[in-house]
Amino acid sequence: MNSALYPTYARADIAFVRGEGPWLIADNGDRYLDFSAGVAVLSLGHGHPHLVETLKHAAAAPWHVSNLFRIPQAERLAQRLVEASFADLVFFANSGAEALECAIKTARKYHAHLGAPQRFRLITFEGAFHGRTLATIAAGGNPKYIEGFGPPVAGFDQVPFADLAAVEAAITSETAGVLLEPVQGEGGLRVFPHEFLRALRALCDARGLLLVLDEVQCGVGRTGRFLACEHAGVTPDIAALAKGLGGGFPIGACLATRKAAQGMTAGSHGSTFGGNPLAAAIGNAVLDIVLAEGFLNRVVENGEYLTQHLRALKQRYPGVIAEVRGEGLMYGIKTHIPNSDLATAAREEKLLTVLAGDNVVRLLPPLTIDHAHIDDAVTKLEAACAHLAAPTVRQGAA
Repeated sequence: MNSALYPTYARADIAFVRGEGPWLIADNGDRYLDFSAGVAVLSLGHGHPHLVETLKHAAAAPWHVSNLFRIPQAERLAQRLVEASFADLVFFANSGAEALECAIKTARKYHAHLGAPQRFRLITFEGAFHGRTLATIAAGGNPKYIEGFGPPVAGFDQVPFADLAAVEAAITSETAGVLLEPVQGEGGLRVFPHEFLRALRALCDARGLLLVLDEVQCGVGRTGRFLACEHAGVTPDIAALAKGLGGGFPIGACLATRKAAQGMTAGSHGSTFGGNPLAAAIGNAVLDIVLAEGFLNRVVENGEYLTQHLRALKQRYPGVIAEVRGEGLMYGIKTHIPNSDLATAAREEKLLTVLAGDNVVRLLPPLTIDHAHIDDAVTKLEAACAHLAAPTVRQGAA
């Protein structure tokens, strides 16, 4: 089919016309259980009544006024993010990549403000993904995203995953801080060990570095805590949020302590659309649900239930599934076969998943799912695995 869109996506030939909770309905009437959630975006699923009503109400007020004026909705959202996290200040953007750009600039500006502009480099990790802007592809370091776009933006030094000695060895007089995702999303659902994060925090404190966390995919309750770093008891200096914060509406946020953001004075950064009334209203509606008493506890419980079933599935299909990894409702299945084969087979069973690096298939369902949805998803995954597995490599095969 000819399209006027850039051919930068390998799109499945499916068009959806309606959504209900964790379900998507295609134009031919087929129902799909959505365990992709728009790549961890639809934290409350499709058509959540509170979000729909909030958007209707917000649409009757000014949609956009620009940041030349006060935006009460954004002020309220910022205050709630501060109260729910380590942060003192928030800058709103439109996406995760923009939130990361702000985080990178904030870290660099901090040292420049203190009289050390040469300290602009950030240490990053193999397997990272921080966005698609020129700075964030350089931070991620993946050659397939960098190739063809000219010299990579300077200022990023990549080290092996969770290697503290390598971090320490990479620190120079130009190092500003360390940037990482507590749970790597695109990199294959690899969870940084909590002991490593605590040691990294101590190292940053000892060497005068800022700890910058990319919580774009793993934040806003995805792992069962508002921020994934909370599992390790670690407090960053700067963190980027997006995806689940808008529940499907584009919004990003850079959170920072007052100390870390001291260089970000009037005119040092900006965004035309960032924190506009519509986006901020939806962000507040998402927090109404995610921060409600008991909600994150249910994410943890459902995550444990999902994990048990996935590990049992691995035992039944060891020739297909190599490893199950993740946290909360952010899980990955590392496969022995091409991960695209499992994702395709699952889609044929009407289950939507997401590919990731390291030959992983991601499961990122809405945070509002229940046991019945998980049972249904596992049944569909089992059918996909059964289709792909050769009888000779399946345990218990006749």
